[in-house]
Amino acid sequence: MFVSADTEPSMRAIAREAGVGIATLYRHFPTRESLVDAVYRDQVARLTSGARDLLVQFPPPAALRRWMDLFGEWIATKNGMLDTLLAMIESGEIAHARTQTELLAAIDVLLDAGRSTGELRDDVTAEDIAACLIGIFTVAPSPEHEARAGRLLDLLMDGLRPAR
Repeated sequence: MFVSADTEPSMRAIAREAGVGIATLYRHFPTRESLVDAVYRDQVARLTSGARDLLVQFPPPAALRRWMDLFGEWIATKNGMLDTLLAMIESGEIAHARTQTELLAAIDVLLDAGRSTGELRDDVTAEDIAACLIGIFTVAPSPEHEARAGRLLDLLMDGLRPAR
C-alpha cells in the first residue's frame, strides 16, 4: 500500500500503485481532495453496510470481532491521506459528525444482535466500543503492530461477553 505515516503519497505514486496512468487518475479524480473524498466515503459505506453483512454470515460476537478488524483497516488507510482528510474536515467538505453517527449506528446493529441472543453484555454502548477501538488502534497502529492489535481486540471481546 502507498501509505506513509510521514507524508502523503503523490498523485503519481497513487496512480502507479493503482496500476493506472496519471491521466486516468486525474480524469476520475481531478484533485487530491476528490480522491480522498471518494476513498473516505467508500470506506465508511463499507463499514456501515459491513455490519449487517457480517451478521448474515456469523454469530453476533464473531461478526463484531470481524467488524473491528475492518475498522482497523479503515483507520490504517486514513494514514496516507491524513493531512488532506483533516483539512477537508476542517473546511466542512467532509462531515465528521455524520461519519461518527453512521459508525456508531453500525456498532449498535452488532451490539443489538448480540444482546438479543444473550452473547454480548447489555450495559455496553456503541460509544464505549468506539472509544476502545480508537485507543487500541492508537497504541497498536496496523500493520506494524497487527498482532498486538489483534490481542487487544480479543481482550475487548472477552470483556463484552456476559458473566456466567
